[in-house]
Amino acid sequence: MLNNKTVLITGGTGSFGKNFARYLLDKYDLKKLIIFSRDELKQFNMEKEFNDSRLRFFIGDVRDLPRLERALSGVDVVIHAAALKQVPTLEYNPFEAVKTNILGSQNVIEAAVNQGVEKVVLISTDKAVQPVNLYGSTKLCAEKLFISGNSYTGHKTKFSCVRYGNVIGSRGSIVETLKKCQPCDKICLTDERMTRFWLPLKKSFELVMFALTEMEGGEIFIPHVPSMKLVDLFEAMAPGVKREITGIRPGEKLHETLLTNEEARHAVEYNGYYVIMPEFSRPAGFDKYEKTGKKLADDVKFSSDGNKDWLTGEQFKELM
Repeated sequence: MLNNKTVLITGGTGSFGKNFARYLLDKYDLKKLIIFSRDELKQFNMEKEFNDSRLRFFIGDVRDLPRLERALSGVDVVIHAAALKQVPTLEYNPFEAVKTNILGSQNVIEAAVNQGVEKVVLISTDKAVQPVNLYGSTKLCAEKLFISGNSYTGHKTKFSCVRYGNVIGSRGSIVETLKKCQPCDKICLTDERMTRFWLPLKKSFELVMFALTEMEGGEIFIPHVPSMKLVDLFEAMAPGVKREITGIRPGEKLHETLLTNEEARHAVEYNGYYVIMPEFSRPAGFDKYEKTGKKLADDVKFSSDGNKDWLTGEQFKELM
């Protein structure tokens, strides 16, 4: 599907963007792969590390619509991964999150429509579901913008979202923090009841490729992913180390949710994924979900504490 296509990744020097770029270059005969990001040093290092003639680099910010339009000229597919993501930081810098995660996402939509891009996928998060922090709220707005973006393109440019939980190996995660502090005398845990969804980077790539293959415009694609209790994660990575319970941080949840009861009413299980369908402006292609997918019961909810699939400490270490 991507052979001889030009693909652009916003936030392409981040954990997901950089690793997804390597995945695409290894797997597909791309015409070009454009990395769009703000950090010149990371771009310089990535160019030297990859050493691939198909790579192109654009210094730019998703807050800058003219720069985005220039970068998207001749692009077939866009993966929108650029975002501000640190929950505590964004609680204290709220409008910076709004400018990047909301206004920046709208700029991606505008530029993609103006430049005739075929498909655009937003990388979203479980924190966008029933959000309690600013980061999640801005990603919820980004999802809504992407879904509604299909209403005024005549479906010439298709917009869809993928939504998943914590990624093993992502930059700034608790896993990375624990690895860096080894050996340590004490570790801090906010609440012993806390659970989270976890998936390997490769699974996030497969989710994006599934979305690009199947999307009609307006869907939210969600993978079936396992959960883990944070106490089990800490025990696996730092066995026997003393724990200090600090209490839940501002904007933090005990458990995360990937699919709500309300969303289940217009969602199906399709080829091993949950697909939330838009409630308006559906093109004809959506009948494939209804014909071959399994309609979900209204009371279905996919949350990290109610998950049927749980990771043990040993399984987590194997995934790492």
